[in-house]
Amino acid sequence: MNNRDYIVSDHRLMLGKPVIKGTRITAELILRKLGEGATMDELLSMYPHINKESIQAILQYAAELIANEENLESAA
Repeated sequence: MNNRDYIVSDHRLMLGKPVIKGTRITAELILRKLGEGATMDELLSMYPHINKESIQAILQYAAELIANEENLESAA
């Protein structure tokens, strides 16, 4: 899966935050909802214009960002 098929970033939309393509739903919002305990089915119900693949793309995108981050210990 190529997360660029589902996620876009445009400085004219949501201040350039990554969003699900064709929406104003940010990757941050989806990650926060999942972190608060929302299930994928609940997200799909809350936001019927997104799909399972877009949520998976956000998770993949977040994992790639973390993989390229500095170790938290070395940043302290």
